[in-house]
Amino acid sequence: MSQKKIGVIADTNACLDYFDHPYDIRILRSMIHLNDAAYLDHIELTADAFYEKIAADKTLFPRTSQPPTEVMIETYQAMRDEGYTDVIVVTISQYMSGIYGAAKVAARKVEGLNVHVFDSRSVAYPEAIMALRAAELAAEGEAVETIIAALEHIRDNNHIYFAVNTLAYLVKNGRLSNAQGFMGSMLKIKPLLHVTKEGKVENVEKIRTFKKAVDRLIERFLQDIEGQDVEPFICHANNPETRDYITARLQEVRPSDTPIFTMPITPAVGAHAGPGAVGIGYYVKR
Repeated sequence: MSQKKIGVIADTNACLDYFDHPYDIRILRSMIHLNDAAYLDHIELTADAFYEKIAADKTLFPRTSQPPTEVMIETYQAMRDEGYTDVIVVTISQYMSGIYGAAKVAARKVEGLNVHVFDSRSVAYPEAIMALRAAELAAEGEAVETIIAALEHIRDNNHIYFAVNTLAYLVKNGRLSNAQGFMGSMLKIKPLLHVTKEGKVENVEKIRTFKKAVDRLIERFLQDIEGQDVEPFICHANNPETRDYITARLQEVRPSDTPIFTMPITPAVGAHAGPGAVGIGYYVKR
């Protein structure tokens, strides 16, 4: 067992604010910009409030900005001053955000603390369970090397698919060209996205109508997990109807004692995925 005091930090994209857990995980929060107004993710703008705002005012265009390097440095210094010898920083995929790189830059500016920045190569639930597992093992007194190995196992054994209800937010945030967005909207195309093992978001299928995209989401999920012992999850951007539909379909097709974890998508992620987006994924147990 480690004699070190190990802390855990996650970023806002893990959606940890919507988990009930006993751990002291510090969160590096992004800013949500709605036209001229700016809000600290979850603290000043919760998921419910965010989706209510953009539904009520169609002129609002959400953008995000990552936590400043100075905030990361201050967070590291505060944990060092609290007696932590090491911190493990679990971040969103470096292909989705600059947080991973900024966290490493900030680490080089702090003395007296061993900072281990870990790229989850994912977002939302997979990122969250890595942070939670790190905190659990740290509380049990495990060494940093043991914790990192456990995180690598989770990273290598999870998968997530997304379906978006509108292309507008992907276009506005530079994830899709204007021409692609226009043609997609005209043809009512809903891209089926997944996060690769490298942590990149890729379009795996183009499907007409959101309902068909959701059904295909379920179909691919069931094909993937055939014969495997998994922990399934559903995340959604203010779309409880589709969440409940997916849950019912999964329970009907694959009855299991394993509960299906569901969670809202935090504004920092929802600003890019757009309202109504849903994700379904799984983590393969050891």
